[in-house]
Amino acid sequence: MIPQKEILKALEAYHPKKMAIGTICSHSALQIFHGAKREGFRTVGICTEDRRELYESYPLARPDVIIPVKKFSDVLSDRVQSELLAENVVIIPHGSFVEYVGAKNLEDQFRVPVFGNRRSLQWESSRKQVKEWLKKSNCLVPKEFKHPKDIDRICIVKFSGAKGGRGFFLTTSEEDYKRKMQEKIQKRVVSAEEAQHVTIQEFVNGVRYYPHYFSSPFENNGKGRVELLSMDKRLESNVEEIYRILAAGTLQELKINPTYVVTGNAPQTIRESLLPELYGMGRRVHESSKKLFGGIVGPYCIECVVTPELDIYSFEISARIVAGTNLYPEGSFLSAYLFKEPMSTGRRIARELKTAITKKALDQVVY
Repeated sequence: MIPQKEILKALEAYHPKKMAIGTICSHSALQIFHGAKREGFRTVGICTEDRRELYESYPLARPDVIIPVKKFSDVLSDRVQSELLAENVVIIPHGSFVEYVGAKNLEDQFRVPVFGNRRSLQWESSRKQVKEWLKKSNCLVPKEFKHPKDIDRICIVKFSGAKGGRGFFLTTSEEDYKRKMQEKIQKRVVSAEEAQHVTIQEFVNGVRYYPHYFSSPFENNGKGRVELLSMDKRLESNVEEIYRILAAGTLQELKINPTYVVTGNAPQTIRESLLPELYGMGRRVHESSKKLFGGIVGPYCIECVVTPELDIYSFEISARIVAGTNLYPEGSFLSAYLFKEPMSTGRRIARELKTAITKKALDQVVY
């Protein structure tokens, strides 16, 4: 792992008034660029040619500088890293950044300053570590099964990494698990290697919520503050509409294979009586992160299910900005209670960087 002192040394060469915010042109990049511009930052986009037209089409979110790449993993090349350093860029990691570049590569090979604690990205990429994190945060978590032979109820099978639900499937037995897994491999939905690293998790029936948090070390007179900014629901490919056609016959007869690939997001609110627990979960996850890997800084999301009994189960943590925040470029019903101006998560990141520059405390929010 590249030590933080090496990153901070690179940061010392930056001109504070010329510092730029950059990211890969995908996932939540438009929101990140838009928020950065509102806070007065220059913006730098790492972009493939097929996406360039889109990212140049929105004047208020268009990156000031575009660094062209053939593929997003090229961000690890000496050329791209040198250009980013020359542009005084602080990178904002998001789901596509983590998926295309890799959390481990970010830790070991990426010399450009990153907003937040890059150790948190490695933790989020391991379902085993996420489970430990949630348990240490006193969160209610679904039961997990170590081996398919132990399956005794409806379970969801998940693959590692920020894959947006790719390959996930429901199963009810060892036989069913083996058949569906083999189909995934044969159709090249997942690789044989990925099939060796899965999480078999009890399927909790309820409504899914994805609350968006932000952790700041500067608010509350320097004591720090966890903010619950917004929340969303993910729209998952054909599984969202299957209920409309169940009456027409079984899924097998219709040759419909349910998939959980995320195709978009929808805004959500939650009953106010559940907000105390939702906020408390965010605070506990933040506190336990300090002991586990030095703390989470900036945006994160706890993926939840609320049951008919109003129990809140937590099943994943995304330790960076999530795509559901794209719904709120002008702020949400919750951010309006924290800030007098429209505050997206992208702008909140830029505001935190601006505060760190003013306080000469970039070491608290950049690694």
